[in-house]
Parts: sequence; structure tokens; C-alpha cells
Amino acid sequence: MRCVPVTEPNGPLKVVERETPSPKRGQIGIAVEACSVCHSDVFVTSGGFPGLELPRVPGHEIAGKVDAVGEGVTAWKVGDRVGVGWHGGHCFKCGACRTGDFLNCAEQRITGISHDGGWADYVVVPWESAARIPDELPAADAGPLLCAGVTTYNSLCNSGARPGDLVAVLGIGGLGHLGVQYAVKMGFHTVVLSRGAEKEPLSRELGAHDYIDTTTKDPAETLQVMGGAKVILATAPNAKAISATFGGLKARGRLVVVGATPDPLEIPAFDLLSGRQVAGWPSGRPIDSEATMQFSTLTGVRAQIEIFPLEEAGNALQKVLENKVRFRAVLVP
Repeated sequence: MRCVPVTEPNGPLKVVERETPSPKRGQIGIAVEACSVCHSDVFVTSGGFPGLELPRVPGHEIAGKVDAVGEGVTAWKVGDRVGVGWHGGHCFKCGACRTGDFLNCAEQRITGISHDGGWADYVVVPWESAARIPDELPAADAGPLLCAGVTTYNSLCNSGARPGDLVAVLGIGGLGHLGVQYAVKMGFHTVVLSRGAEKEPLSRELGAHDYIDTTTKDPAETLQVMGGAKVILATAPNAKAISATFGGLKARGRLVVVGATPDPLEIPAFDLLSGRQVAGWPSGRPIDSEATMQFSTLTGVRAQIEIFPLEEAGNALQKVLENKVRFRAVLVP
């Protein structure tokens, strides 16, 4: 098989050939049909993820078909269409797993970090990390939904917002352009917060009801004039921009951060006394990925993608890091 392994931090990304692995007990083998490129893949290519062992094949937005089933696996059969996201497996035995909180498993595995990912023709993964792909959803469209999609969809489902509530989406990038679509399809009054008037046409095209240019209007004040946001979904990884929206929440509203930033947020403690909340949200379990893909298939939500051959994995990642892809890069072997 062909794959693109990371052999040294920030080293060249080249296609190599290696023996196709066979699934062991509790694993399945997947013939990869598409694998999206995520900004988080830089954790692997830079060698910076704690405990990462090189060489490692990146890629945690995998779509393909089951090609082989290891001993003891009864949930999947050869030919099943499956996707694999960030969550790469769990132990079923720790306290978190016993309560169904697989995302916080004490021995959680991460696809493309704990074991090889989908920048390849073929991948072997723990059976419990796979999610079923609807027949109507093409592989290239499924890939981005297994990370950016499930993160935004799952966070909105658990945000406390109800149809008719005002929900603001900060940022209109890889996460945000999906978050807007989901918010609209869920029946929320959807407002996009972004810099510059040039983002408004796309926001409207995606279904947003209102647009706030944060370079000309204070986002918090403008949201309050509109009645206050029940939820602000922060997809832009900018601590200053996120902090500036908090005052736009209504009483007991919630700021949900999904755009990771290492910088601290500045939130006035007094504003918390009204019941306003700040929360983060991870991607999701495989069952959450299934729900995301099913909802997307039913409602027509799709990521805007740019397709690259496997040989251009390095170029695709560089374009992602330079914000030159609109909006998700997808490798197709």
C-alpha cells in the first residue's frame, strides 16, 4: 500500500510503499477512499504531540470500506462503509467508559496519533472507533464531517439552544461554515460574526439570517440590541475575538468554544452572575459522528471541499495552514 508517514518533525512528506497491515483481534482494516486534512494534523507533522512516536501516518477524517475484520469483531463486516474521526478507541473498563463517556477514556486512543491514520490507501483501527456512513453520502463529503462536522453539530446539539433561539457563530472558516449550516437547519435564528464585509455574501449563501461585521460593529452590543444570544459558537481560534463576544449573551446564555486557542480568555466575573456560561466541546464519539452524517444527509449540509491526490498531502497541509483552502482539503488515494 501507499502512505505518507511522518518520519521526523517538520520533515518532508512523501508517498512511500509499505506492506499492507492485517487487523488483529478487535481491529478492522479499511480501504481508504478519502481522508480530509485537518489543522490538527500539524500535531503529528511537527512531532509536537505529547508522547507521539514516529514514524506515524497522520489523518483522522477517514472514509472508506471495511476490507478485513479481526478476530472477535462482530459489529462490522467486509463491505461496510465506515468513517473514523479523532476518537480512535477506548478501553470500555475505566470509570469514564463505564458511564458511557468514551471521549474521556483514561486510555483513549487518537486516530493518526496513537496509531496510523488515513493518509494512506489502507488503515487498521480499533473496531469501536468506526462510524457507519449513509449510502447516499460520498466518501469525500463524509471525511470533513468526521471532525469539523461532528464538532460543530455535536456542540450545538448539546448547547441548550432550542428552535427559534438566537445562535451566533463566530468565524466562517472550516468549522464555522459547517456550524452556520447546522444552526440554520436546526431552526435557530443564525447570526454570523466575522471580520470584514466580504464574508457576508457567503454567510447569507449558507443560510445565515444576519451578519455582523466585527470591524465596524461591537459584536456584544449588536447582539444585545437583537435580544441577546442564547448560544455563541466560537469557531475562530482567536482569544481576543472570542472574549469580545461574551457580553452578547443573554442571561443564562452559553459561549461554546470549539476553536482551540492557547491564549487565555478575558471574561468579566461580574457577567457570570447572570448565569452566563463558558464551555468547550470536543469532537464526538463514533455514534455522534453517525448522527452528524445522518443529519447532514437528510438536510443537505455539506463541507466545501478541495480535493488533492495522496501525493500532494504536504501541499494540502500547507494550504490548510496558510488558510488558502475553502474550506476543507480532502486527500483521495
